[in-house]
Amino acid sequence: MEDKTNVMRILDKHKIVYKKHTYDSSKALSGVEVANYLGQNVNKVFKTLVTVGKSQEHYVFVIPVAEELDLKKAAKAVNEKSIEMVKSKELLPLTGYIHGGCSPIGMKKQFKTVIHKTAIDFDTIMFSAGKIGYQVEMNVQELKKVINFKLADLIKE
Repeated sequence: MEDKTNVMRILDKHKIVYKKHTYDSSKALSGVEVANYLGQNVNKVFKTLVTVGKSQEHYVFVIPVAEELDLKKAAKAVNEKSIEMVKSKELLPLTGYIHGGCSPIGMKKQFKTVIHKTAIDFDTIMFSAGKIGYQVEMNVQELKKVINFKLADLIKE
């Protein structure tokens, strides 16, 4: 039986075309290493970051793996005074995912999600399939069928 993550089952249910990529998680740890290991353009491989705003609302930001989230730009994108990263130990109870295997699809609750604007520059982008060692590659517009998101400039210059 093919090994599927919850993210892949959700994409299948919505009849969304995606490509599964797997890697040996003992060989690739950072997002950049994952992109290189899979022979992918580092700019089209994205990481999922979970934050909390001053209002105590949670937000999800999806940015290229080699980039750093600009907290000021991110706060502005979701109309918050300020935001900060969620602590690693809070991630699993909040999202159902562990650090390094967090996906914008299939979280326990759908949080307001913002994807870095360069995602639309590519036919497909890659991001975690919800489990360390698994990535999915798909068209960013198709992603709208499963999660609500907007595009914005989110990274440090």
